[in-house]
Amino acid sequence: MEFDFIIAGGGSAGSVLAARLSEDPAVSVCLVEAGDSARDLLVRAPALVAAMVSGRPPLHNWALHTVPQAGLNGRRGFQPRGRGLGGSSAINAMLYIRGTPADYDGWADAGATGWDWASVRPWFLRAEGNIRGAGPDHGADGPLQVADQRHPRPITRSFIEAAGTCQIAPNDDFNGPVQDGAGLYQVTQFHSGPRKGERCSAAAAYLHPVMGRPNLTVLTRTRALRLVLDGRRATGLVVRGRGGETTLTARREVILSLGAFGSPQLLLLSGIGPEDELRAHGIAPVHVLPGVGLNLQDHLDYTISHSSPRRDVVGLNPRGLMRLLKAGLRWRKTGEGLFASPMAEGAAFLRSTPQEPQPDLQIHFVVGIVDQHMRKLHMADGWSAHICALRPFSRGTVGLTSGNPLAPPRIDPAFLSDPRDLPLLMRAARRLEEIIAAPPLAPWRGRRLYPHNGSDAALEADIRARADTIYHPVGTCRMGQDDLAVTDPALRVRGISGLRVVDASVMPRLIGGNTNAPTIMIAERAAALIRADRA
Repeated sequence: MEFDFIIAGGGSAGSVLAARLSEDPAVSVCLVEAGDSARDLLVRAPALVAAMVSGRPPLHNWALHTVPQAGLNGRRGFQPRGRGLGGSSAINAMLYIRGTPADYDGWADAGATGWDWASVRPWFLRAEGNIRGAGPDHGADGPLQVADQRHPRPITRSFIEAAGTCQIAPNDDFNGPVQDGAGLYQVTQFHSGPRKGERCSAAAAYLHPVMGRPNLTVLTRTRALRLVLDGRRATGLVVRGRGGETTLTARREVILSLGAFGSPQLLLLSGIGPEDELRAHGIAPVHVLPGVGLNLQDHLDYTISHSSPRRDVVGLNPRGLMRLLKAGLRWRKTGEGLFASPMAEGAAFLRSTPQEPQPDLQIHFVVGIVDQHMRKLHMADGWSAHICALRPFSRGTVGLTSGNPLAPPRIDPAFLSDPRDLPLLMRAARRLEEIIAAPPLAPWRGRRLYPHNGSDAALEADIRARADTIYHPVGTCRMGQDDLAVTDPALRVRGISGLRVVDASVMPRLIGGNTNAPTIMIAERAAALIRADRA
């Protein structure tokens, strides 16, 4: 089969690209996705994220693992990533955060010319269909519906009050002029129409409505195996689907949108990357590109969880499950209530010291107990408060575990490998403990799940024993202009024509917050860059 554009990966970026490129009826587009269409109730009902994130069973989830992490007592971390149309936007907490203007100005300073805040801002607005309407900070007409939470739990309001007692001012828009403060997350959720209250994944926003276009072919349950290369030009993609292995031919471009783990893996499987990594797995180098798989960055999350004497939170005991059942029935009728909740309802962005030029810590306040990515369940009614350092110094890698394209990638975030990260996360944990101890949370503050004696040594031990990802891996196909950049600022793979990478892997540095909205922005801008190349 032959197409103008072949997109490998139907996640947040791939869904946007397939929809935007196929707007031109003169071009043909093929989207290849390993998972299914992700239209089922698990994806549509926001609260059911809890059933998918654990990967047990792996519902819409690659359920990947890291190599043993020296900084985390040799533990292997868990890395849930979305599998199905919409990718991780189909299994995330729907939190809509862009970061700060300084994040993108920093990208440009690092060599990603044209990705400064002034340049990317219009693409955020183009994507956004915000319930608050159009204005200097928001777009109203984009495909991605962004909603205010309609019925947050009372405990979440008390968390915001508790933050206020700790000199963290309220903030009702973290994507507005100032990110600092505590408040409620906006969420990628349908806020109008027949799907009101459902998750608005990138696929639901962009792709599902246009899958009937005659120039768009979407192949689900189809695995990308390797690129087809004619010298230094990408000409197609070898895939394995229901009918076995086949080759798709691209007249114009192949675009990798497989994420921070999948895109470098496919480049390596195709002979593009560091020579020693390729030869170690019996792959003949086609194009030595030493930066492939380097620069992995992720937010390391530390969690404090408490049981709750009050029952207006989430619990897995019989009474709690009955409340969830009633909430599910209400949601099916009205699109409202607990089942419409992202669960991570409350937010705070704060500075570890007054000298920080912008917020460098983020809190996710969750109205249920989350322990080991929901892999360890607790019967008690309770809640969790999560905190991470937004711009960690540690850098990891993604490589191969095997030359077999069906094997998982080798993921090494190298958490806490830079000595500056642990003291910062410890300061963050102390700040979180201060907020949790504030009077407004007293009615909900029951037993702490993992208590310690309060010493620095005990806190460090607890971080090393329990901290793990908050699901924001980026950077492994970094754009830039130096020798270790994998892609140029137009997202073209350096040294290979007809090939781009469009996903979170191209980010030079982590942004100050959740990474889904920036990934969608990258794809919106990439579609325009691709069209401009054809002009």
